[in-house]
Amino acid sequence: MRSIVVARGATPFPVCRSVAAIEARRPRDNGRVALLLTPVELDVLLRADRSGGSTPTSGAVRVLDVRYRLDRPDGRPDHLDGHVPGAVYVDLESELSRHGRADEGRHPLPSLEALQAAARSWGLNDGDTVVVYDDARSLGASRAWWLLTRSGVADVRVLDGGLSAWVAAGLPLESGDVAATAGDVTLHPLAETVLGIDEADALAASGVLVDVRAAERYRGEVDPVDPVAGHIPGAVNLPTTHYMDGERFRDAATLRELFAGVGIVPGTEAAAYCGSGVTAAQAVFAAELAGLELRIFPGSWSQWSNTPGRPVATGPALSDVTAMI
Repeated sequence: MRSIVVARGATPFPVCRSVAAIEARRPRDNGRVALLLTPVELDVLLRADRSGGSTPTSGAVRVLDVRYRLDRPDGRPDHLDGHVPGAVYVDLESELSRHGRADEGRHPLPSLEALQAAARSWGLNDGDTVVVYDDARSLGASRAWWLLTRSGVADVRVLDGGLSAWVAAGLPLESGDVAATAGDVTLHPLAETVLGIDEADALAASGVLVDVRAAERYRGEVDPVDPVAGHIPGAVNLPTTHYMDGERFRDAATLRELFAGVGIVPGTEAAAYCGSGVTAAQAVFAAELAGLELRIFPGSWSQWSNTPGRPVATGPALSDVTAMI
């Protein structure tokens, strides 16, 4: 098996740092936080990085392959078949989550110690530019982006369009495993972007709690994975599929209009939840593209529906955004 060397369960994740403190450190593109990279832009960065030439970044460029699907959670076989050259595989189930009790949800957050150890095993160093991608509408990539940025990594970008866009651009793939030289990145307690189950309950009444699952799951018609179908009382529905145009995110103006349709505008206290905290991160990324701020209820519906005594609502969405697409 080909191996390429890239150059340079403990306590729950603590929460203490503000989003503003992180945003102040993040790179800007024409005054806005840099969030997306096109395949061609990534290719240029990688070529400059590997040749020792100058890049717009202060550190090295690290690429993470975060392929994950609900029906095929282990993306490693696909990674071995072909990936962006130099990309290190990240296992969402074991490295971006931890195994917990049913009443913690399906994808509880990893401990700070575990995430830092994983990030170092991927070869991350302080000051690096990190680019994340997958092949499923940036779902896994968004989870990695959210955890890393909220843990203090200043420059994390999502590959716009994911692996399919890279291939469509005629850029090469590499096969086999990538063994990264261990890095020394230092992560910090997760920023104040996380809601517990009681906070999510309260926010549904005092702010905007948005359920980003498919409409039929929100309405309580079906739930393929959780024990009860329905939604948190008071939550509105904006499925993550609405944020996307194929594999790419919609433009900022369209995203702002979509979020405004469910009551999320600048200054709104709002948070997202999904089934287990993965697609909610995609919603946070879309909101940030739109210049908005969302928090996450990581336990999401899998925690709520497994917690005795929590009420369940069913029925149509409070706000219909489908006509805006």
